[in-house]
Amino acid sequence: MRPQTLAEFVGQQHIVGEGRALRRAIENDTVPSLILWGPPGTGKTTLAEIIARTTGSKFIAMSAVSAGVADLRAAVVEAKHARAVGKRTVLFIDEIHRFNKAQQDAILPYVEDGTVTLIGATTENPSFEVNSALLSRSRVFVLQALTDADIDVLVRRALGDAERGLGAQHVALDDDALEALVRMANGDARVALGTLEFAAAAAPADAAGVRHVDRALVADALQRRIVAYDKKGDNHYDVISAFIKSVRGSDPDAALYWLARMIDAGEDPLFIARRIVILASEDVGLADSRGLQVAIAAQQAVHFIGMPEGFYPLAHATLYLATAPKSNSVGRAYGAALADVEGTRNDPVPLNLRNAPTGLMRKLGYGSGYRYAHDDYAFAGAGGDLPPAERLEAYLPENLADRAYFQPGQQGEEARLRAWIDERRKPPEQL
Repeated sequence: MRPQTLAEFVGQQHIVGEGRALRRAIENDTVPSLILWGPPGTGKTTLAEIIARTTGSKFIAMSAVSAGVADLRAAVVEAKHARAVGKRTVLFIDEIHRFNKAQQDAILPYVEDGTVTLIGATTENPSFEVNSALLSRSRVFVLQALTDADIDVLVRRALGDAERGLGAQHVALDDDALEALVRMANGDARVALGTLEFAAAAAPADAAGVRHVDRALVADALQRRIVAYDKKGDNHYDVISAFIKSVRGSDPDAALYWLARMIDAGEDPLFIARRIVILASEDVGLADSRGLQVAIAAQQAVHFIGMPEGFYPLAHATLYLATAPKSNSVGRAYGAALADVEGTRNDPVPLNLRNAPTGLMRKLGYGSGYRYAHDDYAFAGAGGDLPPAERLEAYLPENLADRAYFQPGQQGEEARLRAWIDERRKPPEQL
């Protein structure tokens, strides 16, 4: 059932629809080297074959999983022979991200001189997986997961095609079975057609020779919904990013959904727990310091009880942080302090703040003039016998004395801290 022409190709209208640049290049036989990036079962291999067929090019296919430099050299020899008789060659490399730098470099000269038109297919971000020299000589096209409507078209086409599909086998697919198959395929055409074929083969024929495929048989054939998730790939980073932003945006429903997506896909629960602990300080912070306690407790609980029950503490912490008041003052304060550490002179620690464990150090002035805060109330608002202007000890180097890194917000506990810190930072004459 693999489409043979652009007219049969389903989906990806954003790159091969009428009037799109790639379609015009295919029809005009001006296709450059390409990198096709998208999830499994979205038509990368099919599109490469259609390009070769439409442009009358020789098609050489290999998989980076099993091919090596010797295979690339052999393909180049074939391409040179074809070029000698006026025929172009499309070299299709599936899973191109699995080639190392040396293997990618081996094909680069022949892409540059036009010996081959390279079409690489990858499920991983080519910005990270394809070296820059090869990437700069190729056009990257992003394929999207097929829609449910696209999968529906492909399944119905397979059921009705007697020559290339299941039409001659008289397969009858119940409406609810079709709906389940489309939904459970999750945008992967290969999964949809493979499951349909397996279910049809397993269905007994009735007296009239018709094979009835119901919803239960589809579910049995597929076993479970296909999850496009790679714990080291783009989905790993995309879904955790959506989770973090949902918690930060105080949307508990979205946060739970992305949490469930990760757990269902088999993500490492301790990876999720680590992100939750970071969120507690990065996005809730001092607006509700209990968030960090809840996050640490969740991490410890998951480590202690494991999965599948570990979803309870993870969901508990997720809901707590999503509904907590938010502040990023911790990160902002540290970033401001680090900027001064990196961008200003690192002056010596003031003598009054240095420890003086030896007599020599005391003679040199270490610790001289230091006022013990608990005795002298040397901080704002503490009262005591000292005049207000003398209550503040200087703890920063002199050249940074005016710095105010910590800027509390107005949510949760930080509203109280805001008043306290504003009072502390008043100039001596205003105290």
